[in-house]
Amino acid sequence: MTVKEMLISAKECAAGALRVDTAMKNRAIEFMAKKIEAASEEILAQNALDLADAKGRLSESMLDRLKLDKSRVLSMTAGMREVAKLPDPVGIAESTAERPNGIKIEKITCPIGVLAVIYESRPNVTSDAAVLCFKSSNVCVLKPGKDSYRTAKAIVAAMRAGLREAGIDENFINLVPDPSRQAAEELMKANGFIDALIPRGGAGLIRACVQNSTVPCIETGTGICHVYVEKSADFDMALNIIENAKTSRPSVCNAAEVCLVDRDIAKEFLPLLYDRLVSARAAAGKTPVELRLDGEAAKIIGGKSASDSDFDTEFLDYIMAVKVVAGADEAIAHIAAHSTHHSDAIVTKDKQTADKFCISVDSAAVYVNVSTRFTDGGEFGLGCEMGISTQKLHARGPMGLKELTSYKYLIHGEGQIR
Repeated sequence: MTVKEMLISAKECAAGALRVDTAMKNRAIEFMAKKIEAASEEILAQNALDLADAKGRLSESMLDRLKLDKSRVLSMTAGMREVAKLPDPVGIAESTAERPNGIKIEKITCPIGVLAVIYESRPNVTSDAAVLCFKSSNVCVLKPGKDSYRTAKAIVAAMRAGLREAGIDENFINLVPDPSRQAAEELMKANGFIDALIPRGGAGLIRACVQNSTVPCIETGTGICHVYVEKSADFDMALNIIENAKTSRPSVCNAAEVCLVDRDIAKEFLPLLYDRLVSARAAAGKTPVELRLDGEAAKIIGGKSASDSDFDTEFLDYIMAVKVVAGADEAIAHIAAHSTHHSDAIVTKDKQTADKFCISVDSAAVYVNVSTRFTDGGEFGLGCEMGISTQKLHARGPMGLKELTSYKYLIHGEGQIR
């Protein structure tokens, strides 16, 4: 099957998508989850082949991003079942009005249509994207990167088998038959077949989609996420938050990349930060964090000198840029200049400063005394997510079912004319 033939089938499926009601969708999601679990050995075998090919080309943190194990497969199906429990986002009346001339106007939610998702090396995106599209009555066209293509193909095969068993058109979920870049470019230009394109991956992928796509593109952003330790912060809380935000899974977009420390506490706090992220981790046999320090921080603790570009880099690794700031105003100004508007946090005991930070920082998720790692569809109660949108039109932050719908107006009358 060619990409064009697949797109034709997807468009035909979308035309009848609303004939699949909520009960049918939820039943089919359970079938798909069971098929993935039944096929877990095959999925893991294909993932092992993907990993073997990627070794030597990808960093350890990116290999971890690619890797599946039994628990991660079960996490995927758990997320699918959470989506099944959520309310159907389609057919909801968002507003109703009756005009003086008697016509009744109703605004109702509806699917967008055919959604193309281009993503990189996280296999769980395959099931997340597919189940969110299906529950919101959208047809999905999935284009994984070549690093995870075998794994994605095995996951999609299981999901399509679940749809067939449920008596539903398997073309709700489609995998592009070609893992090449050319296939991605075809999707970007597939006007009339693709209603919206969602890129999910690094800065290069997102930039390529935004700049080259002629179909509407919902931009998901890279994560240059900041944690600002304000002068009133509880040090233990700050250290716990920073370590979690940086090291719990450094290869994901909600991992912290920059730590800003108030000058009033820098001499006391920075040695504690070094001990937690570098010395203690090395002593425990864990990967220490490489600290890249601005001039002021470098006078207090050891580490590499930061270049200007380090404060504009999504490392996706055990690396963190550190800067000393004069106070909240400088921290907010630095974030405004360098953040990708994904997730930024302050650690503070001062409510007035926290409120100022929340109002002033223009990011999709702004945290007070919480790790940035919570910017996630599952953690936000969305079951799973299509991605984290850093744009402001249509969707922002974790994209769940509601963000995959549009709306239309239904107007009823008794022969009124204008």
